Amino acid sequence: MAGDAKTMNLRLHVWRQTSVKDEGRFEEYAAKGVSPGMSFLEMLDVVNEELITTGKQPLAFDHDCREGICGACGVMINGNAHGPQGATTTCQLHMRSFSDGDELWIEPWRARAFPVLRDLMVDRSAFDRIIAAGGYASVRTGSARDANEILIPKQNADSAMDAAACIGCAACVAACPNASAALFTAAKVTHLAELPQGQPERMRRVVRMVDQMDIEGFGHCTNHRECEAACPKQISVAVIAQMNRDYLRAKLIAPADNENAGSGG
Repeated sequence: MAGDAKTMNLRLHVWRQTSVKDEGRFEEYAAKGVSPGMSFLEMLDVVNEELITTGKQPLAFDHDCREGICGACGVMINGNAHGPQGATTTCQLHMRSFSDGDELWIEPWRARAFPVLRDLMVDRSAFDRIIAAGGYASVRTGSARDANEILIPKQNADSAMDAAACIGCAACVAACPNASAALFTAAKVTHLAELPQGQPERMRRVVRMVDQMDIEGFGHCTNHRECEAACPKQISVAVIAQMNRDYLRAKLIAPADNENAGSGG
């Protein structure tokens, strides 16, 4: 942890890459006068201001809400997805987690399915295609219904909410030695599979999403559980087990092209 110093000076090794075709390389930068109260992205902002002032190309990195909600941010920091602080996104990581004089290696997510667009930015559209493959829920909702009209057991509701917490940041992929997207895909499958509204397409959905995950080139899950450890929302690998059960059931019992396959259970 950082000491009592008001500011810190850090030595950064940042991955620079101009495009997908560029081989890329690490470049060294000095981060001076960093406040422990800064977020990690604010520290990069300070470095970029210095680069722009000196006429150099600023570091490119993904960000949006900077509140740990959108899932846009995400880099490897000294080999850790989102950095050393557990259950924390890169934008929520504060510089007090480091000490004056620390040397940091900052690089993008590493996965074949996530080509580097520029510097620390990667193309995560593979996640969008996995979600799109799941289709939609065809239940006619009509006007707003009373909250208690559809009874859902608390265990199911809690499980659905836990899975729905996934922000799609892809830390699970970056941390997995196989670059598997099983935790992400399982979270998106599970939060619908636990609710009544998700039952009509349940079997078709899991088959299409898992198959799309394989098409995108993600690796297979071999239960290293690094995904669970890196997830900023602490989603459990239990969702992967449920996804695997549903996928096996769909393949053995319900044809993947059956629109009415699966009715819960």
